[in-house]
Amino acid sequence: MKLISVNVGLPRDVTWLGKVVRTSIWKSPVEGRIHVAKLNLDGDQQSDLSVHGGLDKAVYAYPAEHYSYWRKELRDVDLPWGAFGENFTTEGLLEGELLVGDRLRVGSAEFTVTQPRMPCFKLGIRFDSPAMVKRFLQSKRAGFYLAVLREGEVGAGDPIERGTSPESGLTVTDIVNLYTTDAENQELLRRAAEIPALPEGWKEYFRKRLWKADS
Repeated sequence: MKLISVNVGLPRDVTWLGKVVRTSIWKSPVEGRIHVAKLNLDGDQQSDLSVHGGLDKAVYAYPAEHYSYWRKELRDVDLPWGAFGENFTTEGLLEGELLVGDRLRVGSAEFTVTQPRMPCFKLGIRFDSPAMVKRFLQSKRAGFYLAVLREGEVGAGDPIERGTSPESGLTVTDIVNLYTTDAENQELLRRAAEIPALPEGWKEYFRKRLWKADS
């Protein structure tokens, strides 16, 4: 497992469907070592903190393995590392194997996996296609967010070390499935609602689904 690319970007204003929208979804690979702070990487900044960023979404990671799929799906689109807005392009970490709460060490920094990415309309802006949001979600290739447990420095090529897995046993893909196709599975809903590393907003959503199913 290793870090293939570190990508950062600052907010920019773009015109989309007749409106000016501020977005930081354009990320570019950087050379050398980058400092990781509690809320983001040096040279990176989230645009809308109501839905992006914060302690639970400090770093967005996306598996390099998914790029081959998207290069077939988006044949006329240039897809450099960082194309999906990720800060870390990774190798060897897939959503179906990675547990919410897993701890990762990269360089001198440490992270915990908190949640999948749920795409917003800005992904459509990045690919100049509103349909991209639905396609991304249906692909189940969501990527995952990381909270920073220990600040440090990272760089492309760093190995990624995975710590002892948590007892929750729910993968990033499990959370995506609960949101999209498996939302009535009460056993999984209960387990998800009790995962310490899962942000409170997600847990509250699953509790409401449980309450709805029981009422």
